[in-house]
Amino acid sequence: MGFSKSMVVKAIDENGESNLEVILETLLTVSEDGENMLMLDKEGKLLYLIEMGFPVEEASSAIDAYGPDSSVMELLDFIYASQMAKTAEKPLQEPPHAIFDDDETGPSTSHVYTSTNKKRKNLFDIENTWKRRCEKKSRQDHKRAILDEDGVTLRIPVPMIGFGIPNDQRPLFERKLPGAAIGPPYFYYENVACTPKGVWDTISRFLYEIKPEFVDSVYFSAAARKRGYIHNLPIHNRYPLMPIPPLTVQEALPSTKKWWPSWDKRTKLNCLRTRVAPVTQKLRDMLERCDGVPSLQTQKDIVHECKQGNLVWVGKNRLAPLEPHEMEIILGYPENHTRGGGTPRNERYNALGNSFQVDTVAYHLSVLKNIFPNGITVLSLFSGIGGAEVALHRLSIPLKNVVSVEKSEINRNILRSWWEQTDQKGNLIEIEDVEQLTADKLEHFINLLGGFDLIVGGSPWKFSIQMCVLT
Repeated sequence: MGFSKSMVVKAIDENGESNLEVILETLLTVSEDGENMLMLDKEGKLLYLIEMGFPVEEASSAIDAYGPDSSVMELLDFIYASQMAKTAEKPLQEPPHAIFDDDETGPSTSHVYTSTNKKRKNLFDIENTWKRRCEKKSRQDHKRAILDEDGVTLRIPVPMIGFGIPNDQRPLFERKLPGAAIGPPYFYYENVACTPKGVWDTISRFLYEIKPEFVDSVYFSAAARKRGYIHNLPIHNRYPLMPIPPLTVQEALPSTKKWWPSWDKRTKLNCLRTRVAPVTQKLRDMLERCDGVPSLQTQKDIVHECKQGNLVWVGKNRLAPLEPHEMEIILGYPENHTRGGGTPRNERYNALGNSFQVDTVAYHLSVLKNIFPNGITVLSLFSGIGGAEVALHRLSIPLKNVVSVEKSEINRNILRSWWEQTDQKGNLIEIEDVEQLTADKLEHFINLLGGFDLIVGGSPWKFSIQMCVLT
């Protein structure tokens, strides 16, 4: 299965040499430094994707396109892009609001309750407990379907608009949170929408049984990005960032308009890929062999490849993947947000691939503007490149204190650089690993900063898939 030697030795030391079943269980559920999924070989990743429910053909195509060294997150994005390419012409259906529990619908809550240090610490303890239990879950637990109270499999809605999107004419959704979940402190957790079976159910259990709000960033940007969010934020009186970002590829990347053929009807990208299959030269050769306008079949073949690879037109008969600065634009970050400090180009892609879509997140966090007009104190778990911080800043919510937990040195450098470039007046406290944020240190920060107003967590890779490995 591609596990490292150190992982195997550690599993044997912990469980003894004779109990092979327990050793295998340990290898499949616990990783050294939480990164065992990165160590799976081609066969392991193929089995993982099949276990998630993807057809063998789709899983194999993704691995062939990206290569055996690609991450599961990249493979998932490729599969979703391929699926979207096949269903792009199908009409959208109304969202099945029935996926939410009956006791979650009711009068909206607009009261602001006084936060306490004890409540803040309890919330963090809950998240830590959830993390530890996910790491120890058995394969049998992971294979359970996500069920609601009626025993019906939880289905992701189409269209994926959550509790509403800007300028949506549908009736406002109402939900009633459990009393213990009413903020502050507020929490906001993001994960990829299509997770292994049981993951969303597990997360909900440890976050007050709150069901995820599924949103596709295609309604906020020029690219699809299907995510789920579990949070206790108010859901009314949200507002989008201004100015409204470009919502089509040609608006976001105007230089492509000159070269975009009329027969390529794409206006959105299916996802933002961090690796690109080497097909651009093949497509160029196909186009140059054509005498004038390509045949309908050639057009169809080229558009199909473009949808799968999210390629854009950059010249006559020339297609190319997005550059990092173009991804930054579509994701809502300042241009060159990830540039500088010696960050390699491929690392910029990786950092952006695991980041928040700022406009989407800002829409959800906009309700905090009136609650914290004088500034906010944030605990940011797995901060990445600072998507939540950028969103709050663009909402003009002052960042009084940010305790940022991020293992990647590159990501920490990016966030620190942005903090300095935007002349933030608050305090940025950096912690390299969540394991360093002990209960004593957490209590120290609570006493020092007066508690946390918002706890932001989640990276599609680091904060879920690596902790809840489906075997």
